[in-house]
Amino acid sequence: MPHGPQTGQDEITPDLLMRAYAMGIFPMSEHRDDPEIFWVDPHRRGVFPLDGFHVARSLAKAIRRRDYEVAINRDFAAVVDACADRDETWINPGIRRLYIALHHRGQAHSFELWRDGALIGGVYGVTLGGAFFGESMFSSARDASKIALAWLVYHLRAQGFTLFDTQFLTPHLASLGAVEITRARYHRQLAAALERRANFLGPLGYSVDEVVSQRITQRSKRG
Repeated sequence: MPHGPQTGQDEITPDLLMRAYAMGIFPMSEHRDDPEIFWVDPHRRGVFPLDGFHVARSLAKAIRRRDYEVAINRDFAAVVDACADRDETWINPGIRRLYIALHHRGQAHSFELWRDGALIGGVYGVTLGGAFFGESMFSSARDASKIALAWLVYHLRAQGFTLFDTQFLTPHLASLGAVEITRARYHRQLAAALERRANFLGPLGYSVDEVVSQRITQRSKRG
């Protein structure tokens, strides 16, 4: 995982952070107590093709159960904190402050899953043009992160996004359709996405059938 020199938390501004995203790099820290932040530019990048999300039968059942509510930005800070609430995390206090600052500027958003008034899952990330840079996600209930991702991928496509950057490819993301591409290909996709206009805050008025139909889209694309 190539990365540049470390930088003090107070030296990175929201403007600098957005310029970094436009160049294809993103910040991380070694752990929550590390006061330094380093820049990352992976040789291979994880992305979600927005027409290739996998909805397995079990996930389709969970989505159709509709015992949850989908929301955008209802509690951004709570999503960031939930993502950081694990034994090992790269989200240190400086990174937390930066993304909350971006959220207040309308450049970072959370996509959330709620049940009975409780936040049970979510993703947060940064938007720039037609690109969504997914930073982290969490789940405190069965299938919550998978359900949130299914809705999020559909939402991004419906609102004009063309790039969903997951930074790295994990087995969990790969099982849902994420793939790994070269740095050069990623930069080409990023350049095209930055030329587009998209609206993350568009309405979530999709039906369950529309979200589940991504399984049909995936099969027809490869059929």
